[in-house]
Amino acid sequence: MQTSVTSFNPTFAFNTLPPDWPGNFWLHWLVFTIILIAFIIVSVIMFIWFERRLIGRFQIRLGPNRVGPFGLFQAIADVIKILTKEDIVPQKADKVVFWLAPLVALVPVLMVFAVVPLQSGAMLVDLNIGILYVVALSSIVSIGIFMAGWGSNNKYSIIGAMRDVAQLISYEIPLVLSIVGVVLLTGSLSLTEIVGAQNIPFILLQPIGFFVFFIGSLAEINRCPFDLVEAESEIIAGYNIEFSGSKFATFFLAEYSEAVLLSALTATLFLGGWSGPLLPPILWLLIKMFAVFAIIIWIRSTLPRFRIDQMMAFAWKFLLPLALINLLLTSLQIVFWPEASSWIIVLLSFAILVALILVWSKSFKPGGNKVGI
Repeated sequence: MQTSVTSFNPTFAFNTLPPDWPGNFWLHWLVFTIILIAFIIVSVIMFIWFERRLIGRFQIRLGPNRVGPFGLFQAIADVIKILTKEDIVPQKADKVVFWLAPLVALVPVLMVFAVVPLQSGAMLVDLNIGILYVVALSSIVSIGIFMAGWGSNNKYSIIGAMRDVAQLISYEIPLVLSIVGVVLLTGSLSLTEIVGAQNIPFILLQPIGFFVFFIGSLAEINRCPFDLVEAESEIIAGYNIEFSGSKFATFFLAEYSEAVLLSALTATLFLGGWSGPLLPPILWLLIKMFAVFAIIIWIRSTLPRFRIDQMMAFAWKFLLPLALINLLLTSLQIVFWPEASSWIIVLLSFAILVALILVWSKSFKPGGNKVGI
């Protein structure tokens, strides 16, 4: 919950690049499109390597260490292996839908990066409705997933796709409500202005919002403990079971691109984005992104996955009430206590977060009184 510092100061911290750099709209579009695609691909490769090495440490082993120095080229070797595998299409599949599904799942994720500020001014476009753009495009991914299940003409694929779509829609509601708290503090939908308004990182002023956003985002990108819809032991790996070769690689790229996007959005909305002392802005953003991803890996290494009924109950009975309470508290603070000290708000916010989690943990039964977690 923010105090009086809620407006964007255009003179903050770092010098911005001209909006049309390097001097022409189409050249600007081309240069930054190439930069963003290269950034995403390199980030995905580094995230795959980082996950394998870190999860190896959690499991008391080394992880990949043969292909290249410290196993850095292992992900590249895996890409080559996947792309050279036979591309099989089921005989009775809907060919058009089957071919389009991976692209519909991947392209919206890549397009969202157009408004994510890699550093001050360094992005494809600075939309004044950037948050709305992010939410709208990220919702399209569920269509690609459903197309994959439907187009495969496989009953297990369609069941997995329906589960995944139900999960995405359910968790998207508390996730969006958690972002509204940040928008209320900033007074803007622009991601650049949200970063500029964070004299104090919003993770301190909005701990409830951060908790809901982070947990909801894990469910949105099918990360543990919300990865039941793609688990090998459940419905034979879910909606993408019939995909192989380059199509499977496209789905794989989409999932890790979503992990990169989640890390970048979390850093932008709650950790101050590119802002930080001494180091270059882009380096600060990367440090925060890898820190967020390390927490994702830590959760994967620690927690078992939910059952499907527990997963849905957790969204509607736990995260949604928390998101509504956070929105109510943020609104009350802005209207009735706008001049409160920032650090008083920080202490109160964390106290309320701990109290709410303790209360819900005593009364919330995710399995509908069947089997506990």
